[in-house]
Amino acid sequence: MRQIIEIKTDSRETLVDITREVKSIVAASDVENGLVSVYAQGATGAIMIQENWDESVQTDVIHLLRQIIPQGVWEHDKQDGNGDSHLKAGLVGPSETIPVINRELGLSQWQNIFFCEFDGPRRKRNIVCTVITDS
Repeated sequence: MRQIIEIKTDSRETLVDITREVKSIVAASDVENGLVSVYAQGATGAIMIQENWDESVQTDVIHLLRQIIPQGVWEHDKQDGNGDSHLKAGLVGPSETIPVINRELGLSQWQNIFFCEFDGPRRKRNIVCTVITDS
């Protein structure tokens, strides 16, 4: 089963919790045990599994990436000013694979799935969720 999650982002750099949407797709798939692939379409967005309890962790992720990949110093900035966005997305990566165990996401109590926006705000971002059974 494959389904698209469509979201809107409201700032240049942010982490958007998409766990609820992925859980809903897994539930609708009727897959008891298998995998769900969560893939961000676009070259300046990414997917990350991160802590869900303390929002400061999400803020710290953004601050760390800003420190190690600053804005405005890259060759690609001459094209459209978002060289840092491409590098951040490439470093984090476009996808995560999560086990499906007994019809539930195999995340720990403290993990959620986040879309990482590095070049927003955007009216539309697509995340492709593919659920695969292991039987």
